[in-house]
Amino acid sequence: MNEFKLKPFNMKLKIITVSILAGLLMNCSMQQLTLRVISPVIDNSLTALFEESDLQIAQTAIEADLKLLEGLLKSDPENKKLLFYATQGYTSYALGFVEDEDPARARMLYLRGRDYGLKILNQQQNFQQSLNGNLDQFSLALKKLKKSDVPALFWTANAWGNWINISMTDPDALADLPKVQEMMLRVIELEPGYFYGGAYLFRGTILMVKPPIMGGNPDEAKVQFEKCFEHSQKKFLLPYLFFARYYAAKMLDEALFDSLIQQILETSLDILPGQRLPNAIAQKKARLLLEKREELF
Repeated sequence: MNEFKLKPFNMKLKIITVSILAGLLMNCSMQQLTLRVISPVIDNSLTALFEESDLQIAQTAIEADLKLLEGLLKSDPENKKLLFYATQGYTSYALGFVEDEDPARARMLYLRGRDYGLKILNQQQNFQQSLNGNLDQFSLALKKLKKSDVPALFWTANAWGNWINISMTDPDALADLPKVQEMMLRVIELEPGYFYGGAYLFRGTILMVKPPIMGGNPDEAKVQFEKCFEHSQKKFLLPYLFFARYYAAKMLDEALFDSLIQQILETSLDILPGQRLPNAIAQKKARLLLEKREELF
């Protein structure tokens, strides 16, 4: 008898619960649908950002875009495109607008970019399981990545590598270096020309930053830089900046240093319209580097 009286009440609870769940699912579906609708707008916005030559406009825009991306990720935290843009955005922002003035803050931003990238790569079970394993396990997991994984792989390694590059006195950072090197090697295996040969740029820089006892090798570094120049077709200026900063200065080659800085500063930003922003950043950094010339030589 008591059981019979409770049934209508239980049925009402079930109806309410189902209604709530349906509403949540509908909201989730609507949010994801909205994201799909505005996705082309985000794509175009970021394309326009990389075409921007005014650094002040670009800095203001990228700061706003990064928080917009993080807000969108709260609605769709596994969205690979949004995660990729966050990885690329924080890495580029730290390099272009923070690292020279505030290295400590840049380190935190690089790690934020890296962690967004790892969320993409961790969606592949083998990678996630190998991340905290030894180097052999990690390398095997990288072998299972495909060409379509290259953008996430490169930008994650780029963020991670930049963090290491400005944290060379940190033992924890140095301990991560072998894995980042393996990631960049995998990029070269899959798509050596990706982002103007950026993996070669990383390898050349690291070979100059590391002391010989840890595998540093100026001759091999020069080879890696030259491969990067080939893929950039001498239009992408960041490789020339890094070559001046890490190779010419360390080798005390003043003539090479001066010619590289001059080349960067005299190159029109219109030589590569789709990358005006990175080239403008290279010119800004070249001017800062020129101010430190007496300290370098």
